[in-house]
Amino acid sequence: QVQLVESGGGLAQAGGSLRLSCAASGSIAGIKVMGWYRQAPGKQRELVATDSSSDTGNYADSVKGRFTISRDNSKNTLSLQMNSLKPEDTAVYYCHANMRPLWGNWGDYWGQGTQVTVSS
Repeated sequence: QVQLVESGGGLAQAGGSLRLSCAASGSIAGIKVMGWYRQAPGKQRELVATDSSSDTGNYADSVKGRFTISRDNSKNTLSLQMNSLKPEDTAVYYCHANMRPLWGNWGDYWGQGTQVTVSS
């Protein structure tokens, strides 16, 4: 069984920084796209940033220049460095990956979510 486990997040002041991490674990045969999404109260889940073999660093316009996604394929980990945080960045952040277990098919997997709160 494969899963994504997130860490990081928490409370930050506007203008501050936070770092999110995500680790894929289990019997993994391959990972294609990995990315971060977020969902604010009363809003739909939205893409923050993704990383794939063909496009390393696809960002939502709202976070370009402030957030940086990085991936370590040797460790199956993904990070999101968030700088110059704004109150509108407040949301639950989810790690996503398109993965294939050793004994299974390609599928979409999600982490449990981690809360990011930015105070003004």
